[in-house]
Amino acid sequence: MKWLLTTALILSGTTQYPAQLIAQTKQPATIKQPVQPVKTPASPQQRTSRPVFVLPKTLTGLSPISGRRAGMGSRDNCPTVPTALTALVPLLKEQKVGKQIDKLVIGIVEGLTTSERPTFWFYVPYTQDLANSSAKFILQDSAGTNIYEDAIALPPKPSIIGISLPENVTSLEVGKTYRWYLKVHCKQETASVPVYVEGGIQRINLASRVIQQLQAIPDPRQKIVIYAKEGIWFDALTMLAQIRLSNPNDASVEKDWQTLLQSVNLDNVAKAPIVNSTNRQ
Repeated sequence: MKWLLTTALILSGTTQYPAQLIAQTKQPATIKQPVQPVKTPASPQQRTSRPVFVLPKTLTGLSPISGRRAGMGSRDNCPTVPTALTALVPLLKEQKVGKQIDKLVIGIVEGLTTSERPTFWFYVPYTQDLANSSAKFILQDSAGTNIYEDAIALPPKPSIIGISLPENVTSLEVGKTYRWYLKVHCKQETASVPVYVEGGIQRINLASRVIQQLQAIPDPRQKIVIYAKEGIWFDALTMLAQIRLSNPNDASVEKDWQTLLQSVNLDNVAKAPIVNSTNRQ
């Protein structure tokens, strides 16, 4: 009987011991680490860039056209203006003339397009309230023959205007260079010398690589980035001008416009307003 009692006591102590041991053993405190936010890489749609013009290699094989991106100072009794008549075209090689206030006056003034009938853009400081004033746009082929000529209405205030070739004008041929002029007469006198700008344009076909890039991007503003990067100036500028006209209060579009013009040293007209494209008389 005694041995039964002794055995029971031993078994009872054995079963309680692990519980007591666990209760008496202190577990180390668990330190909660702060949750780090997971960084998700931006998708291609979220990444945006501004359009910056890059000089295309294609132009290096062309016969350079010496032009004038900014009009001379006061001529033909034209009033003095803070910013000269200016063609919105890259100046590929500059030549400073005299003591002109506006820099980069004369040089190689030309650009590329893929359009059959492109739009040409100009900053015009002279306005329609000038008595006896007139403006004319001329486009010539490589032989110097006028293929298009039209009178252009001066804007109501100093502005950027677009001049588009109409459907009845023969489309530009791929690989040929054309010369354009915009001439402003502040006095309609046959012997007067106009304020003018001039330069060249060449139509090209897009490379298949560029076509694939454009097809893969639905955002028109990113298409503009590609055109500018490929050096296709007239297409990039016209697309962006159309977007700017449709979104006059969009600060991001305005920044794109200023960035593109600044990339070709046209800071002085980058903030000028645009009037609706083709502003003819």
